[in-house]
Amino acid sequence: MKLSLRPFLSLLFISLITLGLVACDKNKPAETSSAGHAPDTGKVYRVGMNAAFAPFGSVNEAGKIVGFDADIMQAIADQAGIKIVWVNTPWEGIFSTLAQGDIDIIASAVTITDERKQSMLFSDPYFEAKQVILVPPGKDITTPEDLKKANKVGVTTSTSADTVVQKILGKTNKAIVRFESLPLLLKEVDAGGVDAAVGDNGAVENYVKNNNSKGFKLIYSDDFTKEYYGIAVRKEDTALIAKINAALKTLRENGTYDKIYARYFAK
Repeated sequence: MKLSLRPFLSLLFISLITLGLVACDKNKPAETSSAGHAPDTGKVYRVGMNAAFAPFGSVNEAGKIVGFDADIMQAIADQAGIKIVWVNTPWEGIFSTLAQGDIDIIASAVTITDERKQSMLFSDPYFEAKQVILVPPGKDITTPEDLKKANKVGVTTSTSADTVVQKILGKTNKAIVRFESLPLLLKEVDAGGVDAAVGDNGAVENYVKNNNSKGFKLIYSDDFTKEYYGIAVRKEDTALIAKINAALKTLRENGTYDKIYARYFAK
């Protein structure tokens, strides 16, 4: 029987066309984000934030997390070409939540400390902070040393303020009153339940600015050293922190960081 070569030639032609298309697709440039970087396709990073620390993070009327940290982290994600989703996480336990893998990143006004560096990686600093004393009307407190004569000094649990006040008053001093969140602490200050409160300047100054008719005093001191906030990831996520640092560097260089900063902290 004489076999026709036409079917075989047709099949060979189709195969060659298919291989050509595949080769062209391999040479196609990778899809990029609006910032010009190849995105991490498929991976969505869960960003933990204690959204009770305005103006760094809070929840608006629509239920959306907003604030300085939210804007900075979103700008970093856009620049780095990564996708993120926010997870409102209580401050107490936020670090264990990262370690357990329930979140991938913390962007929540986290002070960089040597102790915390033992269990997580930090980005380059993105905010300079300092502790400040908030004094309600009628209280005679003008220096950190004056806290020793206060009956009650409020702090947020496990924050830099907690550590600072322990150094002044002693770790076991019963005058230290701890609160789970800054809003709860500030509510107690407003009600006269504590003689003074200590907290990060950015958040406390924001509270005083929005309550300037209540007669609060802010006490600054050179005894309180400068602190720096960083974005935190797990120890093994070296590639991720490198992307975050590269993006943060670009945001500083192109003016985006300054625009976001001025939105929340303009004098």
